[in-house]
This record gives sequence, structure tokens and C-alpha cells, in this order.
Amino acid sequence: MKLKFYGVRGSIPTPGPDTVKYGGNTVCVSLQSNTGSHVILDSGTGIRLLGDELLKDKRPIYLLLSHNHWDHIQGFPFFVPAYMPKRDITIVPGITEELAPDAILQQMQGSYFPVQFKDLPADIKLHVQKQDTWLYQDINIERKAMNHPGGGSAYRFSVDGITIVYAIDNELYPPNAPVTSFDEWVSFVNEADYLIHDGQFIPSDYPLKMGWGHSQIKDALALAEHGKVKNLVIISHDPARTDSDLDKIDENIRDSNYPFNTIIAFEGLEIT
Repeated sequence: MKLKFYGVRGSIPTPGPDTVKYGGNTVCVSLQSNTGSHVILDSGTGIRLLGDELLKDKRPIYLLLSHNHWDHIQGFPFFVPAYMPKRDITIVPGITEELAPDAILQQMQGSYFPVQFKDLPADIKLHVQKQDTWLYQDINIERKAMNHPGGGSAYRFSVDGITIVYAIDNELYPPNAPVTSFDEWVSFVNEADYLIHDGQFIPSDYPLKMGWGHSQIKDALALAEHGKVKNLVIISHDPARTDSDLDKIDENIRDSNYPFNTIIAFEGLEIT
């Protein structure tokens, strides 16, 4: 099993001198099994970098979306494989409240983008998954509804004897009744080898941003502890969070001696 992170930022790309270490691209993560099965998680601006790597790779592309907010789909118009004739691309949208499975393509219409999605030469298929558990090649996938404005899906993957949970843009304690309770999340992440979870906010952020659909880092840590996970990967960094800020957060977590390993995600991070 191999995980690689091509974008780890939440909300909006943040290029500049203060985000060089952790990166400024919005979220895109690659998951590959030992047999070569490959799933792309979300299509933030980081997918452009992944697309360059896939130019000579002829395997079918399986793109799994959490939801349709711009920071999770905005990289697709710059994903080079979409411009390759007959390139096999399957897009599986997250389950959102507006039921707009083709939002990732609709952003390429009218005056929004110079290339219309209908003119893309790749063989692009939208597959709305109706079951909450399914198998893609040798990767078992399970889905859970996120606590996020407009909805969306978190995923649990089992492959090569490893379990990975990808729960991004998920507010563990929303101000209104949650779609999925904290206890339900504990069950969903139970004993995962890797939990990749939203950690966009710190306590000083939260009073003004409660209900925006993101978690405080302390809540992600609590979930990892209650769920007995082995490794927590914190992702979806706030656009205002600098490299120095994230270094301090990392240092504080390490000083707290949690019973699991914690990684502050950065562009180029590989976990094998």
C-alpha cells in the first residue's frame, strides 16, 4: 500500500513564502495497492501535479470525490489525462445534498472555463455509487456521511492488510444535530492504521467559524484516541496557517505524548 499527498490545503490555494514547507495546493491524495490498483481522492489543485506523473501510466483512473466544494474539484480542468484521447477516467462523486454528481464537469461550461467539458477527449464516466460498501479491484471501500455544509462522503479503505480512513472537511461537533455522531465516527475509524482527518481549526478560530464544516485539531486527536487508530494524518490546513504555525502545532502534539503517531500532512508526503 502506498499513500502520496499532492495537496493538503483547505478552502483555497495558498502559494507563497509562508507555505513552502507544507504546500499550498488544495487537497488531492493518491492511494495505490501492492498490485497496482489506484484510487485518487479528491481533485483539488494538487491533482495537476499527479496528472503530470500519470502521462505515461495507462491504467484506468478512478477518481473518488468527497464533495463538490471548489477546493475539492477545482484542479480537474488542469488534469492532463482528461485531455488524452480515450483515456479511461471514472469519477465517483460524494453523496451531497444537492445531488449534483457532475459538478466537477459543470465547472467547465459557459464562461467559466475556456475548454468545455463536452470537448474533453478522454473517456470520462460518472458513476454514482448507490451502495455504501463496494469493491474496486482489490480495494474494499466503505462510505460514511460527513458533517459538512451540503453534505459529502468520508471513506474507509481496506487493502493489503491495511485500513485507511479518509474523512476530510468533517466537523465532529457541529452546532446543529450531526449527520454522523462522534460515537459513530469512533466506530467508523476503529483501529484504522491511518486516519486522514480534517484539522483546519484551532480554538481561537472556532467561535467565528462554527458550522463551517471543519474540525478543531483537538477533536481530531480525540477521535484518533477514542478510535484506537495507529496513525493520525492531519490535513485540510487553514489557508491562513503558515509553515511556522504548523510546526508549532506539530511540536505541541508531540509534547502531549498521544498513544498514536501524528503526521501534519505536507505536499510530497509518501506513506508506504
